[in-house]
Amino acid sequence: MRKSFIAALLLATAASGAVYAQTATKPAATAPVDATSGKPQLGDFGVDLSAMDTSVKPGNDFYQYINGKWDARTEIPADKSSWGGFAILRDLSDTRTRAVIEGAASQQNAPGSINDKIGVTYASFMDAAAIDAAGAKPLAPYLAKVAAVKTQADLAKAFADGTIAGIDMPIGAAVQQDLKDNTVYTVYVGQGGLGLPDRDYYLVDNPKFEEARTKYVAYIAKMMTMAGQPDPQGSAQRIYDLEKQIAQVQWTRAEQRQVEKSYNPMATGDLAAKMPGFDWPALLAEQRLGGQPQVIVAQPSALTGIAKIAAATPMATWREYLAFHTISAKAPLLSAPFVDTQFAFYGTALSGTPQLRDRWKRGVSLVNASLGEAVGQVYVQKYFPPEAKAKADELVHNLIAAMDIRLQKLTWMAPETKEKARAKLAAFTPKIGYPDKFRDYSALTVVKGDVLGNADRAGMFEYNRQLAKIGKPVDRSEWFMTPQTVNAYANPVMNEVVFPAAILQPPFFDPNADPAVNYGGIGAVIGHELSHHFDDQGRKFDPKGNFSDWWQPQDVTSFTGLTDKVVKQYAAYEPIPGGHVNGELTLGENMADLAGVNVALDAYHISLKGKTPPVIDGFTGDQRFFLGFGQIWQTKSREAAIRQQITTDPHTPGQYRGYVVRNLDAWYKAFDVKPGESYYLAPADRIKIW
Repeated sequence: MRKSFIAALLLATAASGAVYAQTATKPAATAPVDATSGKPQLGDFGVDLSAMDTSVKPGNDFYQYINGKWDARTEIPADKSSWGGFAILRDLSDTRTRAVIEGAASQQNAPGSINDKIGVTYASFMDAAAIDAAGAKPLAPYLAKVAAVKTQADLAKAFADGTIAGIDMPIGAAVQQDLKDNTVYTVYVGQGGLGLPDRDYYLVDNPKFEEARTKYVAYIAKMMTMAGQPDPQGSAQRIYDLEKQIAQVQWTRAEQRQVEKSYNPMATGDLAAKMPGFDWPALLAEQRLGGQPQVIVAQPSALTGIAKIAAATPMATWREYLAFHTISAKAPLLSAPFVDTQFAFYGTALSGTPQLRDRWKRGVSLVNASLGEAVGQVYVQKYFPPEAKAKADELVHNLIAAMDIRLQKLTWMAPETKEKARAKLAAFTPKIGYPDKFRDYSALTVVKGDVLGNADRAGMFEYNRQLAKIGKPVDRSEWFMTPQTVNAYANPVMNEVVFPAAILQPPFFDPNADPAVNYGGIGAVIGHELSHHFDDQGRKFDPKGNFSDWWQPQDVTSFTGLTDKVVKQYAAYEPIPGGHVNGELTLGENMADLAGVNVALDAYHISLKGKTPPVIDGFTGDQRFFLGFGQIWQTKSREAAIRQQITTDPHTPGQYRGYVVRNLDAWYKAFDVKPGESYYLAPADRIKIW
């Protein structure tokens, strides 16, 4: 499915910042949290004090104060581009998920049962000998289909088929809720089609990007050679040149964040006239969307440009482009030479990762992609006790109460706007742990030994599921992440915040930890997601979750004045030499971090019910709160991975996310931060929004 532009409109996901590890090589525990044991997993109260470097003043470098010794003793594992709490929890989730998968496969399963489908999908991928013996042969039917592309109609159908199969195409369509009427589903069309991570890799004059471009052309040529395609060197250059043309007309990621610019209804019959050169009817017919009276165009100027490129480019070049992108997309499921070649470019050259993940981990990812909720149903039974869910529910409600109080006290927002904001907050749906109903996979067929076919059928199953939504009531119970996903998201169209079970673990959340630590950890994440509904894009959705302008003009002016300060503060951070954070691209996430830690601290104080918290191991309640917040951002990343992140990711690198505390008066008081210390801000310079 075309997720790149849809995700920018609908889902503001929590960052992949890094958090906890005793050492980089210590195996993660696989036992679920015991919510009744009374003993936290980290230290005496939920914080790993051995990670701290107390020789550093908090005001000089809060990250090093909390995480300095962890940073010094930790090495990034060879199969990772970065390491820290999120990555460690993902490894733990993979280990647990593997146990679920192998447990399902070990049973006496009836053919076609859900356990059989899980087991066969995994076992077929794990049979490396059979896959290696097949070599490039499994590509033959796909490449034969590409070779048959002769006309503009054929090209449009190929884009449609690629989109359905999950291959990133220059133009594609997807079914999603209508942003202005979230009671119905509609069709969106948007841009795509690049093999490098972002348009900047093609267009920006940067030695590292130039190196990536050179290696990308070599990668294309090698893939085409292994697949037996003619003139691999020549085709590689032609494919790159075509992609550069596409990059030149694409919208930047910062532009794509602007919801109002990305919502452009257009009558289906007008597409060909307004964006000529591309066979729009053929694309929509192939995706079985031809009967729709209108579509929402996400990036009109980009699609107009790509349509012109489609018409002007020789069909032979398009066949080369389609062949390469098909080969590259299928490579992870092919023989070792294809896997290794793809990893050498995307894993090592672009991200700096020296070693491919173990095969079983890649198998787990495949099963999660194909049958994720079926696996998740067992996962939560084994690893997410009801007691943990109950405590997480309580914490969420305190966060909502704290956010409501903050909204009431705002001085820069008009009274009528505040009332609507509070109504929006009151209408929130928090989803904790797992969905109320799990997906039915009975229509999915799995065949033993047919790795590519199984992946194709899983893709078609998901596409059919999306297609079936058209004309039906919106399913407000749907989840867009599985329970075993270590992440969270806010969905403004559903007016909901969602926290899968796998993120509700230490250091984010431990039912046995000191409450201050939980509020500083998962509380700040929850506050982060809540605030996305009020950030520079989420604020554009009303209390019902529909895209509408419900703020007063003076609210927007005041708000923009504050957000400009956020952009400036983060743009000053330089994670790698010459590589600054993109303040515009990361604005939403940075505002959410600022709001999240403020709201979480308030919620912690609410939970105390007027009582003074005890001092534990010499730390006050507020200090423990900030320690809990700081330790969730433990992060080590390879330079190439950071470069890619600051180019493509709306999240600031984890090492810098904890510095948001320099805007909180309570942080200065808690750690006696004084003028002259590196991260000190004068009271007038501290950013206060929510």
